[in-house]
Amino acid sequence: MLKRRLQEPWLREQWVLPPAHNAEFVCAMEGVLDVYQRPYDPRRPVVTFDETSRQLTKETRTPVPAAPGRPARVDYEYERNGTANLFLWFEPLAGRRHVKVTERRTKCDFAVAVRELVDGYPAAEKIVLVMDNLNTHKPASFYEAFAPAEARRLIERLEIHDTPKHGSWLNMAETELSVLSRQCLDRRIPDRPTLETEVAAWEQARNTAHCKVDWQLPPPTPAPNSNASTRHSSPVEPLGTIGSFKKTTGCQDSPRCSPTV
Repeated sequence: MLKRRLQEPWLREQWVLPPAHNAEFVCAMEGVLDVYQRPYDPRRPVVTFDETSRQLTKETRTPVPAAPGRPARVDYEYERNGTANLFLWFEPLAGRRHVKVTERRTKCDFAVAVRELVDGYPAAEKIVLVMDNLNTHKPASFYEAFAPAEARRLIERLEIHDTPKHGSWLNMAETELSVLSRQCLDRRIPDRPTLETEVAAWEQARNTAHCKVDWQLPPPTPAPNSNASTRHSSPVEPLGTIGSFKKTTGCQDSPRCSPTV
């Protein structure tokens, strides 16, 4: 097999390659993984947050529906009809998520989405929020969108943990967006109202099924030149263990998002 691979140099696999000898990366990674190991606490729910954009495309010719022995047919041409942004927040231990469709992805859009998230947990003392390092994903965005008192209220309700740079794959919301893309966004969607309807149906189906994410971390690995151990990896060694843990999502066969299916 190895000899065969060497004879096929055009083959290539795409990976998320973590940086080696990077203490900053390991520090942020350890912080996020510690959060994921916390037991469920309704007073301090762990919520992950991410976003993605979607190109809206119209059909230029009426599709031909499927028939016995023949799949549906669509024309290869399509018409671009703008873009939409999708904010998704996901509570892994509760199996609950929400998707908010917006026209743009500015700091103010982010702040409005997070306020909706925060106000959705009125009984929580703190919301433990995990998100990536996108330039708009900063507490300062609240001051861009709201009065100082409101911005401060939101900040005091949040315990924020950022994933490391080039480590957004540690964000469980990104995993959930991947499921959304495969189950709901893998076809042409012509406009924002249709997108909102389709996404809402997918969200309801996933929430009804309480689909969760289960991450299983590897056992501790010995630290170099020490009797101590670090649970994930050492900042002075190549981060070979990163990404080696098992990450699975429940309900992979949940219904497609269209309410008519």
